[in-house]
Amino acid sequence: MSDDQLYAMRHSLAHITAQAVQHLWPEAKFGVGPVVENGFYYDIDLGETKISESDFERIEKEMQAIIKAGYRFERSEKSIDEALTWAEQANQPYKVELLNDLKRAGTTVASDLDAETLGVEASGEGVVENVSFYTDGDFTDLCRGPHVEDTSKVGAFKLMRVAGAYWRGNEKNAQMQRLYGVAFATKEELDTHLEMLEEAKKRDHRKLGQELDLFVTSPLVGAGLPLFTPRGTVLREEISRLSNEVRESRGFQKVWVPHITKKELYETSGHWSKFGDELFLVTSQETSDNFVMKPMNCPHHTQLYASQARSYRDLPIRYLETTTVYRDEKSGELGGLSRVRSITQDDSHAFVRPDQIEEQVDQLLTAAHELYSAVDMELHVRLSYRDDSDAYLGDPGLWESAQAQLKQAIERGGLEFYEETGEAAFYGPKVDFMATDAIGREHQVATVQLDFVQPERFKLEYTNAEGAKQRPVMIHCALLGSIERFLSVYIEHTAGRFPLWLAPEQLRVIQVNDDEKVVSFVQQLKYIASDKGIRMTVDDSNDSVGKKIRAAATLKVPYSLVVGDKEVEQGKVTPRVRGDLAVEGREDKAYEVEQFFTSIAHEAKARASKSSI
Repeated sequence: MSDDQLYAMRHSLAHITAQAVQHLWPEAKFGVGPVVENGFYYDIDLGETKISESDFERIEKEMQAIIKAGYRFERSEKSIDEALTWAEQANQPYKVELLNDLKRAGTTVASDLDAETLGVEASGEGVVENVSFYTDGDFTDLCRGPHVEDTSKVGAFKLMRVAGAYWRGNEKNAQMQRLYGVAFATKEELDTHLEMLEEAKKRDHRKLGQELDLFVTSPLVGAGLPLFTPRGTVLREEISRLSNEVRESRGFQKVWVPHITKKELYETSGHWSKFGDELFLVTSQETSDNFVMKPMNCPHHTQLYASQARSYRDLPIRYLETTTVYRDEKSGELGGLSRVRSITQDDSHAFVRPDQIEEQVDQLLTAAHELYSAVDMELHVRLSYRDDSDAYLGDPGLWESAQAQLKQAIERGGLEFYEETGEAAFYGPKVDFMATDAIGREHQVATVQLDFVQPERFKLEYTNAEGAKQRPVMIHCALLGSIERFLSVYIEHTAGRFPLWLAPEQLRVIQVNDDEKVVSFVQQLKYIASDKGIRMTVDDSNDSVGKKIRAAATLKVPYSLVVGDKEVEQGKVTPRVRGDLAVEGREDKAYEVEQFFTSIAHEAKARASKSSI
């Protein structure tokens, strides 16, 4: 089935959902019902009546009756005034509001309304003459389509959840109920998707974060401000170390900038006008200066570049900084590590001559693949371009040049890619790396961005070979992006079963008893582990050995050693290896202590994905 056919099918199901709700609750008022990833939703106002999951069965039963009836989707048109009369007579105030806005402002407002809600035929500039409707059976809705031929051709679906949603996304407006569903061409595809969702629940990083003691939140600290435990901090530091190594090997040097700055820095860069409402403001008690907590690092790094005269021989100049920035995200969008207010970026900025763009982009593309190979995630590329709106800064000609150079770099590298208009940063086009996780979900992770705007706004210069002043090109790169968001993806990708090099606890020694010889032997193991840089803990509690083994398994520790009198006598250990790391044929084998510890130390250093013993 083509994407267009699937889209029409899901859009038709949104209408059928509203139709079924109207059959069950005739007083229902409807907002908009677009297609979303893997399905659809419809915004509904039922007054004091609340839909719950216990209602899903009867809504679905009514939907199936509509589907079985095979009603044709019939398109019709009305003038704006006729459409308003229809909406008023149907007692649909949200449709009245949409149509009045459309009538007042013409196509300008139409572009801001839900694209799936309005059918617009314009004559002249900003004048809307007609809107389209679709009718199936006893239900008519304001809509521009497309739809399937009739209600029997909508594939397989399931209602999933209901959530609160402010009308048109404005918290000052009425709160509606947003009824979500998923839909696929066949029942087999639907079942596969539902199985994936069940697996996703088990892998939810918020659940695993608590079970594995990785991070916590506190109402006294605030929403979107996670606190990382010692175990979780190991994850942060090890993944940051990898990113730093990959970048430093390509000529990037560490820098450091403060966490607050005068707002004038962001006014000059252009960020203030674009993101001013996302900034945390800081007031000085000593001066009249207005400060903000930094939401990004690139403007600061321009000032490092501008601190001295530069020659063409000095370029490229490359800075890296893994640091936290702060953005005042909407509280309703915050969740776990996926969306936070304190965002740690592995930020990199290269200042290059135009003739160095190709080589530098190639190096960063290779760096991204090196990092994601180490964490066993597949990558493909999205080229993110500007659209024709006024949301972007800079000369359109420079944009075209930048977009062409990025595409050439991707094609030269033989990378799989697709192009997306309207997804660029406001200062330049991007290469966005999309990672596919273990259960098939796609996540945007690393990014490489060309920037011709900030060097111009900050008047950055270098002296070229002819002695003339010239602007450098700025290249932004974040391999992990946000470390918090990356960890939310990676925890779910691995289901918390981290490879040895990333595991917060690499080895657990399960002490069988408190015999003096056993305790002494365990102390020797601790010393060896410390000497070889292995993160080891000892469970010397009074619990049974079986319970201790299960506790290590619950925390997904890669290696466990049960140590008792036999191990002391033989001077050997028999490791229990976590199942996903184990290599067939190496089970229940005893090793000399030094051999075992040396082997896993090498495994960690090599960032291996499988056991080396």
